[in-house]
Amino acid sequence: MRNKSANNTEGDPPAKYWIGVVSRDHVAQGVKAAIAQIGHGKRVGLARMKQGDWLIYYSPRTSMQSGEKLQAFTAIGQIADNDIYQVEISPVFKPFRRKMQYKRCKEVQAIDLVPKLSFIKNKAKWGYVFRFGLIKISLEDFQLISNLMLR
Repeated sequence: MRNKSANNTEGDPPAKYWIGVVSRDHVAQGVKAAIAQIGHGKRVGLARMKQGDWLIYYSPRTSMQSGEKLQAFTAIGQIADNDIYQVEISPVFKPFRRKMQYKRCKEVQAIDLVPKLSFIKNKAKWGYVFRFGLIKISLEDFQLISNLMLR
């Protein structure tokens, strides 16, 4: 995998790398629709990203409400463009989204990588960092996770 995004040209800033925290069932819906949605549909997290950035989803549970514990990296993709748009799911739920280009991947258990991931400072309470919902990570952490997911 190249260090820069596939869409990056000379003079463009290098890609950034992110982890979004979303239940596996919602990740699957996003992959099927080729969209990114994080933070229960809030715009602010998506606005931190730009075209060419990479997003890995971490799923603490299989479903949001009553799902079983999963704690796995479940999808990986690249932000397709710079547009953020809003859709109306219901009169009270109008989430913001971005287009994504997902890669075929396999799920990877997070616990196996915890000792090696630099963004997890407290290895004993490693799940805490994922409570933030969106985490910017280093290229090295991205490569460690993505190399296993894209095998």
